[in-house]
Amino acid sequence: MKAREKVYFKTFGCRTNQFDTQVMISKLEAFELSENELEADVVVVNSCTVTNGADSSVRGYINSISRKNPHARVVLAGCGSHSKGESLFESGKLFGVMGHSEKESINEILQESNRFYQLGDLEHIDTTIVEQLVGKSRAFIKVQEGCDFACSYCIIPSVRGAARSHSEDTVIEQVARLASNGFGEFILTGTNVGSYGKDHGSSMAKLLKRISQIRGVRRIRIGSLEPIQIDDEFKELLCEPWMAKHLHIALQHTSDKMLRVMNRRNSFDTDKKLLEELSEAGYALGTDFIVGHPGEDDMAWQEALERLIELPLTHVHAFSYSKRDGTIAADMTEVVRGNIAKARHKELTAMVDEKNYQFRLKHRNDLEILLESGRDGVFKGLDQYFNRVTVESREDLASNWLMSNSVTVSRHGNGIEF
Repeated sequence: MKAREKVYFKTFGCRTNQFDTQVMISKLEAFELSENELEADVVVVNSCTVTNGADSSVRGYINSISRKNPHARVVLAGCGSHSKGESLFESGKLFGVMGHSEKESINEILQESNRFYQLGDLEHIDTTIVEQLVGKSRAFIKVQEGCDFACSYCIIPSVRGAARSHSEDTVIEQVARLASNGFGEFILTGTNVGSYGKDHGSSMAKLLKRISQIRGVRRIRIGSLEPIQIDDEFKELLCEPWMAKHLHIALQHTSDKMLRVMNRRNSFDTDKKLLEELSEAGYALGTDFIVGHPGEDDMAWQEALERLIELPLTHVHAFSYSKRDGTIAADMTEVVRGNIAKARHKELTAMVDEKNYQFRLKHRNDLEILLESGRDGVFKGLDQYFNRVTVESREDLASNWLMSNSVTVSRHGNGIEF
């Protein structure tokens, strides 16, 4: 009997891509999953294309695989297949290219004996129910696909398509299957998660209520929300015990001038009012912030910094602007020098780190921690506020829940001896 070929997955980018990889893994009936890229017969690169730098990372990996494992068939999937797939395929670097809509057919596609280019469309929505998430203690659940926003810096709508939602029943079945297999924390993810349900008469709040009723569901997190997507129906759920006490609100900037330049739909005054309301409800609050976007002059940055001081932020995903070909911002001429963007990035993250430290000092009791993997008696996990906790224990606590009132808080993180 012929041995089954081995497939290795290399995943770049966001949680949506991580879930898409799990979908593809679940379909590999004729293949064996490999954890070693050097032993694989097929290497599937689930790519990110959010910036030019992301494209470069994907190309670099493809080139390295060609050197390290020249006999492997390299297949490009993910967002990069829609932006750079054709050029990479024509260069001969790839055996095949498959678009988002094709991933559920990966078992058949990878059995192709000839090179292939199957991009599909940007209207498909998955129906696959994943039974297990390989290597995860928390369950990422993709609830929607695509985005209807038109932010100046972003290429994603053109490679993911318009916003479209999974049916409630599909999501509920997905969560129920994983809950029955031992998962207790669920992170709802997607390209623009907060747009969930608008295309079929539902909403994020309605979906959350249904998920919370599933046996075994202990905590629900939401990947990222736009400020305008947090409505009164959603706010009614803030005190529910199953809601993770952390929300990630994508502000992107706090200067109204820059928000207009970025073609955003939020404004500082309404953002401040919203974040203060959420903070008063006991929530840790994270955000995305782009530093050094074209047009961010000294005056705009100083305004942004002064306003950031006013906000009750505890986490920030800050990143320096990186040009992305094919976007509106790529043609803007008021470019911010890299050294200036780097200094601003450092200033911003230091400010939010201090806010996070002060928050943790005030929220060190009644922590509900889901531990992930560990080694040599040291385990790491996240509490309900999305703060990382390190636990030292002689017992194997991997993938276990831990309640604690004895956390040691330091600027480097929280710690427990158990």
